[in-house]
Amino acid sequence: MKQSIFEILQNTPLTSTVYKMVLKGDTSEITASGQFVNIKLDGFYLRRPISVCDVNGDELTIIYKVVGKGTKQMAEMEKGSLDILTGLGNGYDLLKSGEKPLLIGGGVGVPPMFMLCKELIKQGKDVTVILGFNTEDEVFYEQEFKNLGAKVFVTTVDGTKGTKGFVTDEMDREYSYFYTCGPEPMLKAIYKKSVTSGQFSFEERMGCGFGACMGCSCKTVTGYKRICKDGPVLEKEEILWEN
Repeated sequence: MKQSIFEILQNTPLTSTVYKMVLKGDTSEITASGQFVNIKLDGFYLRRPISVCDVNGDELTIIYKVVGKGTKQMAEMEKGSLDILTGLGNGYDLLKSGEKPLLIGGGVGVPPMFMLCKELIKQGKDVTVILGFNTEDEVFYEQEFKNLGAKVFVTTVDGTKGTKGFVTDEMDREYSYFYTCGPEPMLKAIYKKSVTSGQFSFEERMGCGFGACMGCSCKTVTGYKRICKDGPVLEKEEILWEN
């Protein structure tokens, strides 16, 4: 973990509520796709945890959704700098992917899939990506995944784009392993539908972001784990779902 000051290079809307921010700073502690950063905002006690979308040299790309006062403040930033903790979380393990990995992202669970997709394709893997949204107006990054060389399928709940339904409606295909990130109901459905092992990245409210407060603990087959420190990525076989 490292605390650094990042300069805002770009902050643009992708949809009416989702923004892409590109920052410049010390990215040396970001060593795996699936990690996250924790951003300090003026006037707020707790930092905001945001998934890493991509890293290119000293440039960090994050994608976030405006859901409260903190992210609304972020969306209004055109320039300036941010105090950011980097290198948080364990990230995805690429060694288990096999030759035909399946990547499944839902809503703001899409961004961490991008860096993962880029890394797997660089390894020569045959990558398929499923992106799930509620409606066409919420869809983002479809073309960016295609530009990497992945096969991309979009689902929308209302059927306004791609397959009508949920990400699980596009899972009836051959794959060697899967990676996913998104809201818990989606993760539970993927768990039940999946036919291989895989890795799940969980979205949890976090206090500190580095394991000190135990506020984001979840129960696993080996005891309680902290999503921010021991996760956010957990393997399928260790997950115990709460009723």
